Amino acid sequence: MNGKLAVDLANLLSPEQVVTEGPQMTVVLQDGTGSRGIAGAADALVLPTDAEQVAGVLAWCYEHGVPLTLRGGGTGLAGGAVPDGGVVLSLERLDRIRSIEPELWRMEVEAGVRTATVHRIALENGLLFPPDPGASEQSTIGGNIATNAGGPHAFRYGVTGSWVTGIEAVVPPGELLASGGPLRKNVAGLDLTDLMIGSEGTLGVVTSAWLRLVPAPEERGIVVGFYGDARSGCEAIAMIMGSGIQPAALEFLDRGALESSLGSFPSTAPDQAGFAVIAETDGTAEEVDRVVAELDEAMTEGALIAPSRITDHARIREFWAWRDGVSIAVTAQRGGKISEDVVVPVEKLAEAVEETVAIGGRHGLPACSWGHAGDGNLHSSFLVDLSDEDQMKRGNEAAAEIFEMAMRLGGSISGEHGIGSMKTAHVADALGPVAIRLQAEIKKVFDPKLLLNPGKKIPLP
Repeated sequence: MNGKLAVDLANLLSPEQVVTEGPQMTVVLQDGTGSRGIAGAADALVLPTDAEQVAGVLAWCYEHGVPLTLRGGGTGLAGGAVPDGGVVLSLERLDRIRSIEPELWRMEVEAGVRTATVHRIALENGLLFPPDPGASEQSTIGGNIATNAGGPHAFRYGVTGSWVTGIEAVVPPGELLASGGPLRKNVAGLDLTDLMIGSEGTLGVVTSAWLRLVPAPEERGIVVGFYGDARSGCEAIAMIMGSGIQPAALEFLDRGALESSLGSFPSTAPDQAGFAVIAETDGTAEEVDRVVAELDEAMTEGALIAPSRITDHARIREFWAWRDGVSIAVTAQRGGKISEDVVVPVEKLAEAVEETVAIGGRHGLPACSWGHAGDGNLHSSFLVDLSDEDQMKRGNEAAAEIFEMAMRLGGSISGEHGIGSMKTAHVADALGPVAIRLQAEIKKVFDPKLLLNPGKKIPLP
């Protein structure tokens, strides 16, 4: 079957668009979870260039009963793009900007366009596309839509789905679906656009999307406060939110994350800081000046030193480069980490931060967390030596406890990274039998042969 599969697909596309071996094939057998030993297998990688070719590949797979795994930039952290046999369909060549209409605050892009490209083109036209998940130079809009990705600025602006007004997608057995479009309001029929967003490629293949934009803010300003522990830091977060201030981003780092990364922090920081709160605001120059002062006042009580204000454009860029590097700095402590994305009610954040460390201690592993404080979104991490099988086993056991903790605190097993294959076993506990039944039935309506991203996102009976 393998040889016939490659020949049939090459005839359907072209020989150059079908790969069965070599480095390119090796790369698509894993995603950002590769350091945790998550690797897959596939018979072929296909590289379509437009929606019609995607439809042809999906139709062929449906006719022959071949599983199809979708791939964007490969930055996922839940195994969502890791194949388990069959065909990997990469959307990297669907990389065209179909339209940009600055005066109407919108653009249409294909699924393979990089997140950073969307940000750059929007800014060149005086506009802003706010969703800012990590690895923006590699991640793609299609992947962001598949996981409904977030990022620091989701606190004010919302996740990716808040900025998608329409999609083009290919659904089984190989049909082209147009849902929504450039309209900002549309309640004709069920909202298939929202249903596809966050479905992680289990219902269809998003090939392009209409994106909503807003005018880019004139200025930005950041305030950073350092506190002795998570409790006092979270009191500052409560003070910010309770005072009615609405930052664009509201982030945190606990003691372990700070100890790993403060060596390159681009401002003043106290020794032995146990928690950092980071608030960014944006708007007109006058608005930023006012809100920075309000944030400074709200974050002063309980702080170890006076909060730092960062308003220079170059220093703001340096700051976000530092923040983006926290994960790398933490990983470097032992050479690896097992990190899970969970979300809890914001008032439970301090408890979740403290429990992360306690869970690590029970398993004999250093632990820390950082993430999006305003959303109650933690990246709870356990430091491991990737070559030590016992540490990896203990790290995975600790990660399972993190899911249990999040649910016990009224939260969820994923805030922004998705479910993929790594969290599917925990979905039933997180959602309950009625939600699981309905999701399985929806899956079967879209994908009756269960060939799209099998084993991902939705547990099936």
